[in-house]
Amino acid sequence: MPAPPADLKYNSLEEIEQIHKELRDSFQTGKTAEIGFRKHQLKQLSFLLNDNVEAIVDAIGKDLGRCRFESVFAEITLCANECIDAYENIEKWAKADNKWFGVVWSMHAPKEIKEPKGTVLVMGAWNYPISVQVGPLVAALAAGNTAVLKPSEVAAHSAKLLAELWPKYMDPSMSRIINGAIPETTKLLDLRWEHILYTGNGNVGRIVAEKAAKWLCPTTLELGGKSPVFIDEHADFNIAAHRLLWAKSINCGQTCIAPDYIVCTKQVQDKLVEHLKRVQKEFWPQSPRKSKDYGRIINERHFARLSGLIDKTKGSIVLGGDRDEADRFFEPTVVADVKPGDSVMSDEIFGPILPILVVKDIEEAIDYVNDHDQPLALYAFVNAKNMDHIVKRTRSGGVVQGDLMLHYTVPLTFGGTGPSGYGAYHGRAGFDTFSHTRCMVSAPATGVLGKITEALMASRYPPYTDGNLKMLRMLLGRSPGFKRPEKVYTGKESGGMFSRVSALFTLLVIVAAVAYGRQS
Repeated sequence: MPAPPADLKYNSLEEIEQIHKELRDSFQTGKTAEIGFRKHQLKQLSFLLNDNVEAIVDAIGKDLGRCRFESVFAEITLCANECIDAYENIEKWAKADNKWFGVVWSMHAPKEIKEPKGTVLVMGAWNYPISVQVGPLVAALAAGNTAVLKPSEVAAHSAKLLAELWPKYMDPSMSRIINGAIPETTKLLDLRWEHILYTGNGNVGRIVAEKAAKWLCPTTLELGGKSPVFIDEHADFNIAAHRLLWAKSINCGQTCIAPDYIVCTKQVQDKLVEHLKRVQKEFWPQSPRKSKDYGRIINERHFARLSGLIDKTKGSIVLGGDRDEADRFFEPTVVADVKPGDSVMSDEIFGPILPILVVKDIEEAIDYVNDHDQPLALYAFVNAKNMDHIVKRTRSGGVVQGDLMLHYTVPLTFGGTGPSGYGAYHGRAGFDTFSHTRCMVSAPATGVLGKITEALMASRYPPYTDGNLKMLRMLLGRSPGFKRPEKVYTGKESGGMFSRVSALFTLLVIVAAVAYGRQS
């Protein structure tokens, strides 16, 4: 691991505890509940990003060797878009949702209101120091929480820059940056939070969930996994090759939703490999090593891990394979004729290695995917019939047909399932994740409406009688809008008029109760 910048300051354990207390105290003032204050912070965060493009690009370049194009596109632009989306929709997202449960309950004005959870912790990942770290924080702020962002110490230059910029733009009573390594992270996880969002690997995810369980604190875990790519003979191999090689090479393959492996027949593999070879020459005419557009592996440990996968594989390296430990350069490498159990099929690759697992047909491909952990993403270049079959038969955090990774760039619900994580964020989903949905019922208790409601609900009081129970069931019970089915499902279901008759009866009861209320 590269040494952190000499002037990167880790927060002391005492500072962490004090910051935590200050944010909890600040939340109790109700300041962050104001929509206007939240919107102001979202604007400030967008200014932070757009005012400091070159500084952010420089820091990410030092950490990951990433080019300006990728950092502006995949980090700054996406994160700034999150700010704008939240700013424009916050009133709609925060608005109380009035519910309809029938005529009787209409007088009780049932509704669900969105309120901030409290003080939350966002723990980011090193591979995208802005979009994956600051992005989830946007949702936390939009929802009205006070929040701590703990950047990954592995991307040390980016962590240092965030710590410097944050107090210049953001209100410290709402959000703070805390830097550190294992001792500081452990201290954070020992404190009480109302929600924790962690992006990273499953081993640390389990530690986060275990620590959070002490406080019964909900967590959102985004953990990655081996995301497959289905390709059949109906694919446009030129388009598929361009999109595959781009998705596998951006950020040098160090992306949680990068395509991890291809699953296809032998015939499809042979066609695809020839197109991948041509596309590599288009992308990097002189070679990826000499291109300013191609990044580097984050550190020596990850470089050694990836090298070990290539050294142990029983597959055939049909493209790439060039690497340089001193420069942490690792060429995009395609490994063909891979078998289950190969070194490159054991764990998430998280680097520019693309294995091709050969199967006999689409059913064998589906069976292989289903026999392993659910991935964070699933991709497919197949015809409509096969696509429909794949979606119905598999599970994954997200699905993209005909492309890769683009579902992260739009404010759709994003999250994993099973070992690839749980919970979701992005757009409205992120706002909901960091909000508590609070139900509220306002029963009339005074005046004429109070008397009417009391007359309707009086049958609930002791002494209990069969007549009162029957009245309550008529008032509050729901009649099914369906008939009794056959014992064996026949493939058809029929409805009925019972629900509408019940609603009409309830309305007549209310009219009678209103008349009674006037008489009394």
